[in-house]
Amino acid sequence: MSSAVSAKHRSNLIIHLILIAGAVVMVLPFLWMVLTSLKTTTEATQIPIAILPAEPSLRGYMDALKQSPFLHYYANTLMAAFMKTTFPVIFSAMAAFAFARIRFPGRGLCFFLIISVMMIPNPVFYTPQYLMMSKLGLVNTVTALWITSLVSPFATFLLRQFFLGISKELEEAAVLDGCNPFQIFIHIMLPLVKSALVAVVIIQLLWSWNELQWPLIINSSPEKLTLSAGLATLVSMFGTDYPVLMAGAFMAVIPMLVLFFIFQRRFIEGVAFSASKG
Repeated sequence: MSSAVSAKHRSNLIIHLILIAGAVVMVLPFLWMVLTSLKTTTEATQIPIAILPAEPSLRGYMDALKQSPFLHYYANTLMAAFMKTTFPVIFSAMAAFAFARIRFPGRGLCFFLIISVMMIPNPVFYTPQYLMMSKLGLVNTVTALWITSLVSPFATFLLRQFFLGISKELEEAAVLDGCNPFQIFIHIMLPLVKSALVAVVIIQLLWSWNELQWPLIINSSPEKLTLSAGLATLVSMFGTDYPVLMAGAFMAVIPMLVLFFIFQRRFIEGVAFSASKG
């Protein structure tokens, strides 16, 4: 018995050591970004590498705010992230409920077509989307950042897994009480998938907050760029000021870090549960 317990402890110890090592590997780039933002340009590029700044300075943060319209970047990113999260969550939740709980002809085929979009790389859609935005006169506008992303196939798939896990007896009881499908969706189903909704919201926010290619393609005006696209303009072929770049990157990730720490429990619950149902 004792040998079995000790073997289990050794196994747990090995697993924890591997997880700790993985966590350290993932945290190191973030720490390096923060440390570099506090260095001088010379310290950031010198050989041998200087790990800690000799005299920590906020010069990189002040220069980042001076060299680029960060307030415009934040406003554009907040607007795009809000719209690219709100609409996909609403529409994907409705679609997921229909695919999971409502029987209609061609349900399986429609769901397969939606999921198949996830198999196609996003750059394939950029050319037709740009042509559409050009004909609508939306090039170089904030609207063009989010109007092409009103539905999320991934969110539809994730929420469908949750709806499939809800007992049918609850739905049948609601029907006996006189509820129509829309009332069942609003009052019965949505409250039961709060963890999934939080997970979808965080995933959508992270994806829209960090998106780079589409904002660079659709907008060229500095006042219409997002944070990720604006940071790309700080990279120069004639020499990059790395403390300024790292300071801008750190300011860009702060909102998402705060959001994740606030909702991390529900986010982990949602992703873990959906994986078990998948």
